Amino acid sequence: MQVYCVFGDERVMRSKSPTIFSAVLERLGIKGQYVPFNIAPGQIAQALESIKVLNISGANVAIPYKEEVISHLDVLSEGANIIGSVNTIVCNGDILKGYNTVAIGFMDALNDARYDVEGKSALVLGTGGAARAIVFILNWLRTNSVFVAGRNPEKTENIVDCFGGEAIPLYALENNPLAANIVVNATSVSSPDESPEMASLLKSLEVKGCELVLDLNYDRSENFWRELARRNRAQFMDGLSTLAYQSRRTLALWTGIQAPPEEFLKAIDRNL
Repeated sequence: MQVYCVFGDERVMRSKSPTIFSAVLERLGIKGQYVPFNIAPGQIAQALESIKVLNISGANVAIPYKEEVISHLDVLSEGANIIGSVNTIVCNGDILKGYNTVAIGFMDALNDARYDVEGKSALVLGTGGAARAIVFILNWLRTNSVFVAGRNPEKTENIVDCFGGEAIPLYALENNPLAANIVVNATSVSSPDESPEMASLLKSLEVKGCELVLDLNYDRSENFWRELARRNRAQFMDGLSTLAYQSRRTLALWTGIQAPPEEFLKAIDRNL
């Protein structure tokens, strides 16, 4: 029996990853379980040590620990090192290696939607690990211009210094039209009850030339990013497609099995 897990704060207990991964493991004939762990602030080092003690076969890392875990890992993949964010941990004996599958999963989701960002403009909201991965892959895919908006000016400037783009204070978006073909929400909020402030800001946000709004979150009955797409007559995608593709990459790292993306997409459709 293989045991896989995801580390996060209290929000991890609402994650759909355990349901999705468990369903895929069963369909592939892998005897395993995937469980969520709510890790208290300041205890991520102990949590990572438990991977070795409990013989956990692999782990995912969720908000807010994707950057914090790096200093506690033995080695990083090239991508995780460049991006500065880890969402997947592979165990090889006593060696813990960190990977980032968010960037490539996001790229796969765009390909599946047949949306090409080359030569286009993008607005990314957020300054955490997910935002770093998205800004990195957008620049790698030759997006013409990338605007990064966040509450923390230092983190916002750090992202554009690392990967390119232009930093914008979040409040500056209010009542100021911005040209962007794709808008990506890499924050953790998508509904008014999660952030009345963001809901208010988006009501006044005007995005010229918007074709696609992609929210990395999912499973919100009321979603102000969906409403932004509707107002701009743009396509809307939630984060389930990105989750499916990054999960497929994660499973390959853990087991060596290249499962078809349809396995994860079917698991999402059946369980959500």
